[in-house]
Amino acid sequence: MLNSSKPELLDTDQAAEFLGGISPVTLITWRCNKRYDLPYVKIGGRVFYRVEDLRAFVVSRIKGKVEA
Repeated sequence: MLNSSKPELLDTDQAAEFLGGISPVTLITWRCNKRYDLPYVKIGGRVFYRVEDLRAFVVSRIKGKVEA
C-alpha cells in the first residue's frame, strides 16, 4: 500500500532558491559533476528535489559548534 501523503517536490529553480538563492545553474552543475550527494528525482526529462533531502543537505553543511 502506498503512503497517501505525497512528498513535496521542488523543481531546480525552486530548489536553488530553497538553498539560499544560489543560481539554478550551480545546482545543475553540482548534479552533472556529482559534486555533492544531493538526491534528486527524475520524472521524464524533468528533475525535482524532495524538500526533506534539501533540508538534510543543509544540515550536513553546518560547520562549527551547533547548540541544541
